[in-house]
Amino acid sequence: MTNSTKQIHLAAHFPGVNNTTVWSDPEAGSHIEFDSFRRFARTAEDAKFDFLFLAEGLRLREQNGRIYDLDVVGRPDTFAVLAALSGVTDRLGLAGTINSTFNEPYEVARQFATLDHLSGGRAAWNVVTSWDAFTGENFRRGGFLAEADRYSRAERFLRTTWLLFDSWRGDEILADKETGRFLAEPGAGAFDHHDEHFALSGHFTVPRSPQGSPVIFQAGDSDEGREFAAATADAIFSRHGTLEAGQKFYADVKGRLAKYGREPGQLKVLPAATFVLGDTDADALEQAAVVRRRQVSGQTAIKLLEQVWNRDLSAYDPDGPLPEVDPLVGEHTVARGRASVRMHRDPLATAKEWRALAEAKKLSIRDLMIEVSSRQTFVGAPETVARSINDLTQRDAADGFILVPHLTPGGLDGFARTVVPILQEWGVFRTEYAGSTLRSHLGLD
Repeated sequence: MTNSTKQIHLAAHFPGVNNTTVWSDPEAGSHIEFDSFRRFARTAEDAKFDFLFLAEGLRLREQNGRIYDLDVVGRPDTFAVLAALSGVTDRLGLAGTINSTFNEPYEVARQFATLDHLSGGRAAWNVVTSWDAFTGENFRRGGFLAEADRYSRAERFLRTTWLLFDSWRGDEILADKETGRFLAEPGAGAFDHHDEHFALSGHFTVPRSPQGSPVIFQAGDSDEGREFAAATADAIFSRHGTLEAGQKFYADVKGRLAKYGREPGQLKVLPAATFVLGDTDADALEQAAVVRRRQVSGQTAIKLLEQVWNRDLSAYDPDGPLPEVDPLVGEHTVARGRASVRMHRDPLATAKEWRALAEAKKLSIRDLMIEVSSRQTFVGAPETVARSINDLTQRDAADGFILVPHLTPGGLDGFARTVVPILQEWGVFRTEYAGSTLRSHLGLD
């Protein structure tokens, strides 16, 4: 390998809030019991992954006025789980999604500073915003925040937490037992901040943590989200995992960094990716087809279609043709709490596109949902998957991948046992951690 060969970053997402997870598989375990999280994290750490990632689910989704029970699993509190994992891992980064719309900077800063202390410098914060008043009804802000204001609040939120993290330099604690003097200066942790969103002052309660502040992740794909990431984030999640789309996204977000005085290496691009391994490529393809049929059951297919059609379609046969009726257009939607609904801003156009696709390929409702809901997936024998991951990374479509197995807690096992050693043999993935913090894993020191 040449000196220009990039090292691949790998992370593991413990899934639980979407139809990626095949909870009905006989090998699937609990999404709540700590043993599941512990086993998953230890597998990732043994394989020398950069970090484990948790998404968030702040309210159970509803559809047609009822709980959407196909993705209820896996929504425990992020900080509690990551704090517990800090005690059973030594090097693995611990990344959690925390919303900047419904929380407050002081409490979030305390929680992340505490997690960074507990883990010895392995905390990461995926900063997300929310437009969803339905979810916000669970919070004291009452769920309302104009869409145009959410990134403004997020940017202020993040900068306020940085003020709190930096309120301690790291050399204030003397703890001199002979003199009885604990602090080198009485003003340690002092802060005073006022803007259009927040007004707070006092002394921050948590001394400076090993990383100073958590690694910052961002996941938005809009122009505002990309700009927010370029200005503030250390890593950005992406759904653009194919070569052409990945290279376009990679060049775009890296190209925005210069205006903020930042270098391309200061922002890592990490697409989410599923995978299916087999003894051979053909075997993996067969297994992948089985997995997709399990991920999109007949019931799930109808539910996914309802989210575009905005109607109760429970009377339709998932193995039959698309409804002849058009989607209902309007502000009220039958699906509540699901961000993906916003992906189809023109449901009539989506219906027209899907009808044409279904007719051309002779697809049933379920077949169509499998076709249009697929995400970046590595399918093949271990060497095939390793080659694809390395090729996409070396050709600047990504800096690495966040792997989302369809089974928990054992879904990572095969990848760790077969693909990781190949990448290590090629010299593109670490065989040992070089440092103890997540910043060092990501090359952000």
